[in-house]
Amino acid sequence: MAKRCASLLLTLFLPLLAFAQDPAVQADLETPSGPTIDEKIQSVFEPVTRVVEGIVFYPVTIAGFEIPFVLPWLIIGALVFTVYMGFINVTAVKHALDVVRGKYDDPDDQGEVSHFQALTAALSGTVGVGNIAGVAFAVALGGPGATFWMIIAGLLGMTSKFVECTLGLMYRDVHADGSVSGGPMYYLDKGLREKGPGWAVLGKVLAGMFSIACIGGSFGGGNMVQINQATQQLTEVTGGVDSFFYGRGWIFGVAMALTVGLIILGGIKSIAKVTDKVVPFMVGVYVLGALVVLGYHFTDIPAAFGTILDGAFNADALYGGIIGVLIQGFRRAAFSNEAGVGSASIAHSAAKTDEPVSEGVVALLEPFIDTVVICTMTALVIIITNYGGYGAEAAFNNKVSGTVGDITLTSAAFESVISWFPVVLSFAVILFALSTMISWSYYGLKAWTYLFGESKINEAIYKILFCIFVVIGSAISASAVFDFGDAMIFAMCFPNVAGLYILMPNVRRALRSYRSRIASGEIARYD
Repeated sequence: MAKRCASLLLTLFLPLLAFAQDPAVQADLETPSGPTIDEKIQSVFEPVTRVVEGIVFYPVTIAGFEIPFVLPWLIIGALVFTVYMGFINVTAVKHALDVVRGKYDDPDDQGEVSHFQALTAALSGTVGVGNIAGVAFAVALGGPGATFWMIIAGLLGMTSKFVECTLGLMYRDVHADGSVSGGPMYYLDKGLREKGPGWAVLGKVLAGMFSIACIGGSFGGGNMVQINQATQQLTEVTGGVDSFFYGRGWIFGVAMALTVGLIILGGIKSIAKVTDKVVPFMVGVYVLGALVVLGYHFTDIPAAFGTILDGAFNADALYGGIIGVLIQGFRRAAFSNEAGVGSASIAHSAAKTDEPVSEGVVALLEPFIDTVVICTMTALVIIITNYGGYGAEAAFNNKVSGTVGDITLTSAAFESVISWFPVVLSFAVILFALSTMISWSYYGLKAWTYLFGESKINEAIYKILFCIFVVIGSAISASAVFDFGDAMIFAMCFPNVAGLYILMPNVRRALRSYRSRIASGEIARYD
């Protein structure tokens, strides 16, 4: 099967190579007689994207400020879950670390991957270019104070992750071959069905809405956005306009598509075998680089935190004072760690455990690692090296010119201390992009098979489409496509959080039972 799919991928991509090398095509690219491919794609996607964004980011007025409804939807949900679950984001951290280390592993439990592999697979879907480019955007546009609200969002998001990933295990499907399917589409469908016929219809509708948004998000934000930023960084460090990849990003896209294709053919087990090595390595490299920069500016760290706190609560701050800064912080954090979006529960559903709560407590570590640690370090590097452009005039000019918040801003901040780090960052970004893409391919695949049925043919169709979108994402610069992908990821949170409200009593009952059995020794600990 793997050889046949790899052969099919090559069959699809080789004509692209031949087409691009055709002299007539190259001449048209060099002297275009009409709209470019990017412009054509932009014109098709732009009206669709505006409609989707208008729904997903529908503005509501709070305290005189217009705020996208998706933000209070996520924030209020995270607050409610945190209080309802007794601040488990604080009380269960030590136990979560024990579970990740295998202290409670039972080899006879059902599932496909270990707790640690499920954690790294889910982390690989959230730790991506959003931690680098997205944080740059938040700091440049919202000011240093946005960092504070990113941290708060990360801490609250820990509970959202706990609730959705616990439900993912509670309502997963374990197939005859031992493979697993789970996630919001399953707990929305099966969980609400338990409440009666009327609820069953609602569950089907919410599950369908989630699946459609998840597939769109997997092709866009989980794929094309990632490969596009990786291609941009690779082009930048290999010479910019003089780079071999300038105007030829599709070559890198084909190579990445083949790599992704070979990895995802083996399913979650194959993905987990890659992520449990790549994620710790890439996070370690990135954090080490950030520590070097922060160490170089060690004496400026207290002032940087002072700037962050001042900006977070300064009514005269950039773009609408406290509310404006809060919006930027929460928005970028939500996109970075995806707490409340429901994507991570798809990966965690494959964990080898018969205790749903144990996987839920593992999942709550993700927003802490992703947002509280990695995003905060990125923001500190930008602020301390003064590459944030967070003066009101500078940020406004950057926003107008379209230069704000891309990956080159973070790269420049690192380069100011480590001259050769952009090369390392480029390598790290490629790994970030690769790991995010392979995880999102799994998320989209499970949503796809939920809608169209579990079969080898349906799986192959989705995987081939996903790899094609990798090539497209590397070659185009149509912003509407990337905006569409981002909007679809946020759209996932509407049906997901609605389901979490309905099903959270089930989670609290399971949590109380789990803690009671841990305390009594009924759940064995293996030291």
